[in-house]
Amino acid sequence: MPAFTLYGSRGSTNTDRVRLTLAEGGFTDYELVLLNLHKGEQKSTENKKRHPWGKIPVITSAEGFVLYESRAICKYLATKYSFPLLPPDSDIEAAALFDQAQCAEMLYFAEPAGRITFEKFVKRFMGLPPDDAVVSDALRSVEMFFDIAERLLRQKDYMAGNDFTLIDIYYIPLIQRLFVCGYGDIIVGREAVSAWWNRCVNRPAIQRVLAADKEAAVAASK
Repeated sequence: MPAFTLYGSRGSTNTDRVRLTLAEGGFTDYELVLLNLHKGEQKSTENKKRHPWGKIPVITSAEGFVLYESRAICKYLATKYSFPLLPPDSDIEAAALFDQAQCAEMLYFAEPAGRITFEKFVKRFMGLPPDDAVVSDALRSVEMFFDIAERLLRQKDYMAGNDFTLIDIYYIPLIQRLFVCGYGDIIVGREAVSAWWNRCVNRPAIQRVLAADKEAAVAASK
């Protein structure tokens, strides 16, 4: 029996955070159950027993432990299975900088980037036009974020310091979506940000997940 079941969806940036974390940890003892978001399976009575708001991802263990919200899941898994993606407990300052970096990612990047991807990517599958005013406002916020990140990344290799951590993983799915939506210049147009991005996505475990997803997308389009 696998250690736990991960309920998610192919193409879900939140699910991908967890999958990338597991890949970096080299952990394969789990079952992935894919829900069809277009059919609303995440809103089913069964899934709402796991996630009260009817969302994904969720993990459930054989012992009955249930956890939702992607960042909480990633940190739990990294802690439980000792993935080298967190600062050591003994380094209080490094742990504080990790928490600070997570707050910055959630508040200043993920929120506006999520609005862009919803308007330019998700709405396309819903047959709805994007709200250009929402996109423009969100783009300004993302551009401002990476202007500041550019300065910070000239002094460190990764978002929380000089070590690759969960924080860097948290960025990957939404940045990938920005590239798909035509906004890759936000990343590649900034030298330090572009170098950081290359360090992240060229990691072997990350490459394996991205390649597998590309193959799955090609197969699904046939």
